[in-house]
Amino acid sequence: MLGKFTGTKTIDWIVFSVYLGLVVFGVMMIYASTYIEFEKVGFMRSSVGRQLIWMIISFTAVATILALDWKIWQLLAYPIYIITMLLLLGVPFFGTEIHGNLSWYTFAGLSLQPSEFAKVGAALGMAAFLSTPSTNLKTLRSQLIALGILVIPMALILVQGDLGSAIVFTSFFIAMYREGLSPNYYIAGFTILAILLLGIVFDPLIVSILLLTMGLWYLTSLPKEATNFKRIVLVLGAAGIASWWLGYGYYGIGGLALVYAGWAVIYASRKGIRQVGAAGIAIALGVGMCFSANYAVLKVLKPHQADRILVWLKPESCTDCKSMYNFMQSKTAIISGGFLGRGFLQGSMTRYSYVPEQPTDFIFCTVGEEQGFVGVVSLVVLFLVLMLRLTIIAERQRSNFARVYTYCFVGILFIHFFINIGMTIGVTPMIGIPLPFISRGGSSLLAFSAMMAIVLKMDRDRYRL
Repeated sequence: MLGKFTGTKTIDWIVFSVYLGLVVFGVMMIYASTYIEFEKVGFMRSSVGRQLIWMIISFTAVATILALDWKIWQLLAYPIYIITMLLLLGVPFFGTEIHGNLSWYTFAGLSLQPSEFAKVGAALGMAAFLSTPSTNLKTLRSQLIALGILVIPMALILVQGDLGSAIVFTSFFIAMYREGLSPNYYIAGFTILAILLLGIVFDPLIVSILLLTMGLWYLTSLPKEATNFKRIVLVLGAAGIASWWLGYGYYGIGGLALVYAGWAVIYASRKGIRQVGAAGIAIALGVGMCFSANYAVLKVLKPHQADRILVWLKPESCTDCKSMYNFMQSKTAIISGGFLGRGFLQGSMTRYSYVPEQPTDFIFCTVGEEQGFVGVVSLVVLFLVLMLRLTIIAERQRSNFARVYTYCFVGILFIHFFINIGMTIGVTPMIGIPLPFISRGGSSLLAFSAMMAIVLKMDRDRYRL
């Protein structure tokens, strides 16, 4: 049915070796951060004991996937996607609350987090859709369907209060870009993100004044004869900033808005309304997003959620909050490791659990304290090698489905890697997301192992005709 096999009969040993190394190293770090617990409750009930059980389950899953025909994943992509979405949908009704989050199913003494397996299902679903011959990401219909595939799990997970897992699905935009989605969407997305962050970090009044000034500058740049008006725009912008500094920021915004409207009417009467209208809408949306982001953080989000964002963007305003404590302990643990680290099982902050959630979200602190700068850099290099190799694997696939799926996996891996390590050193907000193959968590280990095995199987069979 599949034709003669004409290619390699072995898996990519670079990826598989890095995978094994990361899993084994992860078990060591989990033991280092919880071995006092191991001494108290025994092996089977300890964190490292449960992780070893999940490691055996994951290795069994990898062996099973490598033994199956890779076509089964393409054939069952949509059914698997639907099943994983139904599992997410059932969590509010049949799930178990753990650590304040209703995100788990429990049975036979094991806890399963369906959001981890939703990543597998969503990656398969996205690969199946983007590899369909009729899909064209230059059309609005295909764009909306692809967006729906990633938005559905995001929405279902956000209902559970798990922001970190929801954000992971935005990584599919990497695969969508590779398959032809316009770069304009990414430019617009990063612009919106920048405006939202500026609205949180700074007074939204001053950000709005600057946006209006930029809009006026753009508008006066359209006609060639309006060169002198640019100087007037600079004066108006300076006046708006001065009004904000004196406590009359709303007057500054109003004045600039009136000038913009007047100039827009003059220009539109001569040249048309298209450019004027587009710029006006963009400015209005920007001003609205500034105020909305600021209001959401201060008034809408729960205190602990707002703290996590403010610790990242405005640490001076959160000196007494719990998230700041977590960040400072995390940073201290990493710095205390020095160049070579304190040694395995020798980290005092690790031993006495000074950093909350250290075996899961903050496992990187254990690496920093016990293995030092050398260990941290080595771990980062291993992840970079893994992601680079997976990118090479993606590009050499003869199947569109295999290529898209591999890029989806690379994206998921990168988001986890970047956010988890970033939040321990203050580069990203503390949103709670595991470090793949390293952090404690059976669902995460099994899901990532399965995704990697599917990639390895498809790559090994890429020359089947």
